[in-house]
Amino acid sequence: TCLVKDRDALLTFYDYPAEHWEHLRTSNPIESVFATVRHRTIRTKGALSQDTARLMVFKLVTAAAKTWRKLNGENQLPKVIQGITFRDGVEVIETPAQNAA
Repeated sequence: TCLVKDRDALLTFYDYPAEHWEHLRTSNPIESVFATVRHRTIRTKGALSQDTARLMVFKLVTAAAKTWRKLNGENQLPKVIQGITFRDGVEVIETPAQNAA
């Protein structure tokens, strides 16, 4: 019942380019960056002002960003932003004959 109820949410994964699937399957890159931030902010709790803490978090994230790799299929991002439809990871290209039917 749960799978039937949440079918659309579960299958949304396939509405994106196949090259992006590897990145969509995990939140680990986000979690690993914030684990570093959390580790440092816990160690300095109470020793920093709010502005200094924000600056430290910014610096930690920018340092971590230097080791990030590019997305697979980054050339597909403009299509995703434009709202172009993908089915099973492949761009759906409608022809005039399909529109007439």
